[in-house]
Amino acid sequence: MNAADLVVGKWGTRFRGRVFPSAIGRGGISAEKREGDGATPVGTHRIAGLLYRPDRISKPVSWAVPIGPRDLWSDDPTDRCYNLMVRAPYNCSHESLRRADPLYDMVLILNWNWPVAERGKGSAIFIHTWRKPRHPTEGCVAFRGDHLRWIIDNLSPETRVIVQP
Repeated sequence: MNAADLVVGKWGTRFRGRVFPSAIGRGGISAEKREGDGATPVGTHRIAGLLYRPDRISKPVSWAVPIGPRDLWSDDPTDRCYNLMVRAPYNCSHESLRRADPLYDMVLILNWNWPVAERGKGSAIFIHTWRKPRHPTEGCVAFRGDHLRWIIDNLSPETRVIVQP
């Protein structure tokens, strides 16, 4: 591990010499991640992308991709596009990326089970804004909005997300 790594544990996250309060999945941290278990997967992950809401915030970094009104994420293990971004209308089970709340105003996509997904191993493992302090997620890692922005501003191509058991 090095200072460029985002090290996530049950009680917080270390990054660039700082410790941030963070939220993890309602199912805790698991080495046996499965779709719908609410767990945050153990392991070393890479950041695969950043999505943002251009109607709410300015582009956070040059490589960020805007979330449009029809953008969804497939969470249906039987879908050929499982664990990929898709567009409405969409007949398989999915999650809307354009939410009424601010949770997905900035969303870092992790490479967990992505881009070629093993069916049922879990989908949509993101880093996003939390609902309230340490409120559990569905398996993602979440931060206070200003902390997430600081983290995004300080990412580097070497940054790994290390989720510890």
